[in-house]
Amino acid sequence: MKIRILTLIFLLQCVFNLGLHFHPLDPLTPQEINKTSFIVKKSHLGTLKDLTFHYLDLEEPNKTHVLQWLSSKKPPQPPRRRSLVVVRAGGQTHELIIDLTSGKIASSRIYTGHGFPSFTFIELFKASKLPLTYPSFKKSILDRSLNISEVSCIPFSVGWYGETITRREVKASCFYRDGSVNVFTRPIEGITITIDVDSMKVVKYSDRFRKPIPDKEGNDFRTKHKPFPFSCNVSDTGFKILGNKIKWANWKFHVGFTARAGITISTASVLDTRTKRFRRVMYRGHLSETFVPYMDPTYDWYFRTFMDIGEFGFGRSAVNLQPLIDCPQNAAFLDGYVAGPDGTAQGMSNVMCVFEKNGYGASFRHTEINVPGQVITSGEADISLVVRMVATLGNYDYIVDWEFKKNGAIRVGVDLTGVLEVKATSYTSNEQITENTYGTLVAKNTIAINHDHYLTYYLDLDIDGNGNSLVKAKLKTVRVTYVHNKTSSPRKSYWTVVKETAKTEADGRVRLGSEAVELLIVNPQKKTKIGNTVGYRLIPEHLPVTSLLTDDDYPEIRASYTKFPVWVTAYNRSEKWAGGFYSDRSRGDDGLAVWSSSRNREIENKDIVMWYNVGFHHIPYQEDFPVMPTLHGGFTLRPSNFFDNDPLIA
Repeated sequence: MKIRILTLIFLLQCVFNLGLHFHPLDPLTPQEINKTSFIVKKSHLGTLKDLTFHYLDLEEPNKTHVLQWLSSKKPPQPPRRRSLVVVRAGGQTHELIIDLTSGKIASSRIYTGHGFPSFTFIELFKASKLPLTYPSFKKSILDRSLNISEVSCIPFSVGWYGETITRREVKASCFYRDGSVNVFTRPIEGITITIDVDSMKVVKYSDRFRKPIPDKEGNDFRTKHKPFPFSCNVSDTGFKILGNKIKWANWKFHVGFTARAGITISTASVLDTRTKRFRRVMYRGHLSETFVPYMDPTYDWYFRTFMDIGEFGFGRSAVNLQPLIDCPQNAAFLDGYVAGPDGTAQGMSNVMCVFEKNGYGASFRHTEINVPGQVITSGEADISLVVRMVATLGNYDYIVDWEFKKNGAIRVGVDLTGVLEVKATSYTSNEQITENTYGTLVAKNTIAINHDHYLTYYLDLDIDGNGNSLVKAKLKTVRVTYVHNKTSSPRKSYWTVVKETAKTEADGRVRLGSEAVELLIVNPQKKTKIGNTVGYRLIPEHLPVTSLLTDDDYPEIRASYTKFPVWVTAYNRSEKWAGGFYSDRSRGDDGLAVWSSSRNREIENKDIVMWYNVGFHHIPYQEDFPVMPTLHGGFTLRPSNFFDNDPLIA
């Protein structure tokens, strides 16, 4: 009898803990990653040569099952846990789905389309060391009177330029440290090294010219004074973290971490103080792709058109956040797990932080002097909750924030910093320049190349439910011809709002900036008490930037989704990566632009996804050298007739 009671207590504890901590969108645990790896290695793939793991993530459960699980009032049966795996073995790309409940392979196929999976760290590390043992490269370094022990090589992805692709390749560019820590500022110009990643061999080598290596003096990016730790001066207990679930103020949401996207925010809901119920806002949000094309078309630079998330992985490139530098003293730190090249789980400590932030302003305020005998002032401080990560991709650091506000808004921001990617030149002053340098002379013998950044966000918004529409609220000028009360008016014009509901995905491609318009995602089936349609609107933080490359340029073919800052598509569980699932050496025949253009699905009163490009045209300036002050971009998703009044006034 005693054993039965203990067993019952144990089972009840398991159920209780599952209810507290489990979520069907939780990232794979280390145990699940290792179990997946074990199952793959025990299969026929384990006998093939050079088995390497390139993608291992949760196979996202069916959305309807997740929503049923979330809405159930009793402990529900969770969706089956499955993992999606991409491995390379025997020169081929294999896709598998592993059922973690049964411990079996649910499906397996060989991928035969265009593009390759992301590079592993081991591949990039080996490619960076390969030139140092290559005889022709060693001779080139000796001929330049350089010490090869002071040379660092960095492998870059190469894209696609109309050729028939038969192998995975990178091109290594090399730099001369000679005591400098700012490696990217001292390129050894004129040498191009093409490496076959699968065979790990140099397949093409050229040494065409020489340029003076920029000086190491003046390029140290380290601060010369002790960094000043910052504090937000707010509570350190204002939020609760239970597993991957976070509750703060009037918000609750799920946070995850994946090797490809980094931070993922899921099932975000906001409390309606009037009804005391949480209402759905966003089912899933994360960075989908980055596109960074440099504007130098010469032989040594044309291929630098990076798609960092698909080619390398934002999560895999995440850095350990520094307390009191990256995150304030009131921050809580979260770890992440990814699969290594051998499929085993690798822990990444302190890759996310969560903290309350004091905006040192007012969420709202008003002073009223028209009440006789009184001066009435009221307001509320701008306190928000931030989830942050930092990814370092080569020379650039990206600081990614998801910020939740008590007024129901979600502010999404990214800060770009790091060091410039530069080209060596014989020029030491602007007066000497007689040709197109494709950039700015930022120091002696140092040209920083013009380039772009596009960070594409995937935003599966569920505003009060799945049935949503895109509404374009256009501001139109109207001439005054009469007024409704028949009295005359000296006014000649005013503007009014004309609302258009997008019917298909073609209507969901929006080039902001050409006209005055607000974009709203609304739920046409839900109204406020006085009859307005509930929704959220998109508020860009600066004028949207779109690609200036020609449509027939190969990098633009691969990233044609950068021609529009906003896309709205019908929800499809498999459509999450704007540049296609296989970004490396892709041809632009998969991804956001292809899905939207070829399918042109209905998006009115449907389960829809908004995609937003945060873009930058970066013309370098001397103040960007030797380290670049942060450039900020982002947008806000703000409630628009979602509540019956200001949610800050309870």
